[in-house]
Amino acid sequence: MKNILETKELIKSFGGVHAVDHLSVNIQEGQITGLVGPNGSGKTTLINLLSGFSLHDGGSVFFGGAERKKITPWENQIYNITRTFQQIKLFDQMSVLDNILVIITERNPFLALFERHSKYHISQAEDILKQVDLFEKRFHNAGELSYGQKKLLEIGRVLAMDTKIILFDEPFAGLFPEIIKKIENIIKALKQEGKTIVLVEHNMNIIRNLCDHLIVMDAGKLLAEGHPEKVLTERVVLEAYLGE
Repeated sequence: MKNILETKELIKSFGGVHAVDHLSVNIQEGQITGLVGPNGSGKTTLINLLSGFSLHDGGSVFFGGAERKKITPWENQIYNITRTFQQIKLFDQMSVLDNILVIITERNPFLALFERHSKYHISQAEDILKQVDLFEKRFHNAGELSYGQKKLLEIGRVLAMDTKIILFDEPFAGLFPEIIKKIENIIKALKQEGKTIVLVEHNMNIIRNLCDHLIVMDAGKLLAEGHPEKVLTERVVLEAYLGE
């Protein structure tokens, strides 16, 4: 296994508080790496830094050994990385199908409305919707979907990006068990395809079920890392994360 994503002494501060505090971690290619920690430990801030939605104040980030000195969201496709958000970001007034087509064709939602989509693009989008069990909803506006269906559509948009690295920021939050199982199966399939997954999650059963490696953060620092079963039994983790 080789490191596909690395941080070295990474720093991000808000009002003098280090949300990410000299953090050095390695993400191995082809694995599912869990990212856990108490609320406010810096997990989402780290995801924002890795995807360019926040700029780091110090330290370095490396993708495949190459340093990205300034990370911007519009360059993520070049570096083969995409992400989901805690707050779902869809085009609510566009159809479910068009929400996928805008990813695999024209990357502008307004131009996409006027683009003539080939049979190939439509077939590709429909295949993705079948994977996330939304094919029957393809002509509905995204805003009409239930919360769980919107989560599935957001993941469908991630599938359409077809990147090597995917950052999932709490994709299971607030979902019923049936939808959780569907997303677990999708993430397992992505791993089988050789994708590298970083998963922010609070549910330890999901972490144990999916993750090959676990990183625990606390107050912006690396608290522990290793195989999930081992890390989750460490006293320092139990004290910081589980409150024992």
